Amino acid sequence: MTNEAPANIETRVVEDKDLPTILSIYAEQVLHGVSSWEETPPDLAEMTKRRDGIVDAGYPYRVAVRGDEVIGYSYASAYRPRPGYRFTVENSIYISQTARRSGCGKLLLADLIEVCTAQGYRQMIAVVGDSDNAMSIDFHLKMGFEHVGTIKAIGYKFDRWLDSVLMQLPLGDGSQTTPSDGT
Repeated sequence: MTNEAPANIETRVVEDKDLPTILSIYAEQVLHGVSSWEETPPDLAEMTKRRDGIVDAGYPYRVAVRGDEVIGYSYASAYRPRPGYRFTVENSIYISQTARRSGCGKLLLADLIEVCTAQGYRQMIAVVGDSDNAMSIDFHLKMGFEHVGTIKAIGYKFDRWLDSVLMQLPLGDGSQTTPSDGT
């Protein structure tokens, strides 16, 4: 999937210097949003450990930058740990408050889809925090994802029950052909 980049926004592989800004973006969502169901933001050492785990496992971890400023990030990770899920990834995407509605999210997700497809993954799952999160659900629908289920009242944050919305996007041949991973 190729999309024209919004003015002055580019994507690239994450670097160590990006982690303090990534932590700030994530902490805002932990404290005020439902995209993450953590209640206390992790520290920089923990965010570095998480990033290293994703990258060391061979998954893409990308940032969107405007000039020298990181304004969003995305990564793919294992959907589930069992070997039968090895062709399926879960996406995560976080955008700074100042960059929302700039096209940054679309660029990051299109980039992540392209990288994951090139790596041979066949399905991408979005796990959207709460069925009231219309912005994220609509965004994923516009990016080609299909709503495949809702798990009701599975989480609790901000003194209310939250649903988990599952959305799915086939990558490449999806389930139309047998994947190859050398096994």
